Amino acid sequence: MRLLKTHTLFLLLLFPFLASHAQPKHEIRASWITTLGGMDWPTAKATGEAGIRRQQQELCDLLDRLQAARFNTVLLQVRLRGDVIYPSAIEPFAESLTGRAGKDPGYDPLAFAVEECHRRGMELHAWIVTIPVGNARQVRTHGRRSVVHTRRDICRLHRGTWYLDPGHPDTADYLAALVREITDRYDIDGIHLDYIRYPERADRFPDAATHRRYGSGVRLADWRRANITSLVRRIYHEVKERKPWVKVSSSPVGKYSDTRRYSSRGWNAYHTVCQDASSWLSEGIHDVLFPMMYFRGNQFYPFALDWQERKADRYVVPGLGIYFLSPSEQDWQLDEVVRQIHFTREAGLDGQAYFRNRFLLADTKGILSELQADTYATPALVPPMTWVDSIPPSPPADPQVQFASGDTLRFRWTSAADDSSLPVVYHLYASDTFPVDTRCAANLVATSLREPSYTTCSPRRYFAVTAADRCGNESRALALNEPAATDFPLVGEGNRLRLPQADGAHTVAVLTAVGHEVLRVPYAREVSVPHLPSGFYFVKVYTADGTSLFTGTLLR
Repeated sequence: MRLLKTHTLFLLLLFPFLASHAQPKHEIRASWITTLGGMDWPTAKATGEAGIRRQQQELCDLLDRLQAARFNTVLLQVRLRGDVIYPSAIEPFAESLTGRAGKDPGYDPLAFAVEECHRRGMELHAWIVTIPVGNARQVRTHGRRSVVHTRRDICRLHRGTWYLDPGHPDTADYLAALVREITDRYDIDGIHLDYIRYPERADRFPDAATHRRYGSGVRLADWRRANITSLVRRIYHEVKERKPWVKVSSSPVGKYSDTRRYSSRGWNAYHTVCQDASSWLSEGIHDVLFPMMYFRGNQFYPFALDWQERKADRYVVPGLGIYFLSPSEQDWQLDEVVRQIHFTREAGLDGQAYFRNRFLLADTKGILSELQADTYATPALVPPMTWVDSIPPSPPADPQVQFASGDTLRFRWTSAADDSSLPVVYHLYASDTFPVDTRCAANLVATSLREPSYTTCSPRRYFAVTAADRCGNESRALALNEPAATDFPLVGEGNRLRLPQADGAHTVAVLTAVGHEVLRVPYAREVSVPHLPSGFYFVKVYTADGTSLFTGTLLR
């Protein structure tokens, strides 16, 4: 124990220096968007055309801010408590959409959210609250469409809340039908299972009759764990049979069990709520795990290391409880969360998720500002699911560079193809050195482009593009432009333009991409151009009588 504490202390002291290191190219950066009660979205109610527009704009504004902070994954709550945010044949519309349970909002919020996330290069994972189906009021508002009414045989009342009974075989069929409905109808990137467990303090959960009928003499706790694992297994295979590229994940309790390092203080996934999440990873019935690690100090670090050791070649992304930054909660200091982020990186975990989105976008204690300015200073790609598919698509081809207007460049290329026949996306890179190093996150300019073109004002000199399939496998890079004899570099601290020797040279002119002259000076081998704004320029060298000797290019 003393060795662990010394090692942990060393890492914590080191964190201020780790922040300045190169950031990972592959990292899941996720935010949970809660729709229950409109806690994160929506606050505007869709009660007419104007209300629909306000609700949609609210989501677009939210996604714009996540994109600006370089997030790549949205965990959107689509099933709340026995109700949903899309038109379902199984369960009613959620109350939070319109203010009235079961009322059609007049559009499909899930379809809209998928399209808007993809437009911004972000994945959308459909967050499903699995076992709870509502308190007495919620069940009552759902009326005859409530699962408590339609399938009373698989529902159990426990401490004032209704739950599906994980031990009843029909519960798996019911949840599988919901998952099929979402997976078949929507171009989602993931199915995210929340509360895939028994309630806490479940010693009195009313499943004794179910256990007697289906337990086959297995001890109650072991039977319950097997029930939850069976639900996960069923859902995983339902999804993969339809769309293998859709990630299946869950958010278990943040401490798997007591570890040799530290006690869980009686609150863990395995014993308390019957989640054997470690076996889900080792069996391969999960792609990503988002353990809810809403703790600090030694209630966080030893258990994060425990999850890392249980990864089994899948992805583990700790959920960080940033709501505890709020003075109305536990009033954590920002450096608590920053240390956790850097610890997860150094420990070899696969990203971070934030609960909840409202506390993130409210910049509670400066968390959003910290991410944008430093911790997420460069974009990141979602790591590939190589256990599903490890074959990258063909690379893009036939690069074309056009001048759009002013200092704007437009790149085009021929579409790439994947062996799955599914559409690919494109990642654009840029650098002042050639060839562009596509291993470096700092060179990422744009991610998950859906069209084979991009328009940019980036001042970088060279550009490259790759294609990626739905599992995240990335192709070889295509150089969109290459060094040429007429590329003139800027050198030195004074931003001097270095030109070749030219007999008879008299004047140097610098013009924008559309021909507007911005500089004319006497010819010299090095010309100072400190006042030019960033952009693409032509450089022309003339004789005394105005004859053009040569033309080159400059990218500042």
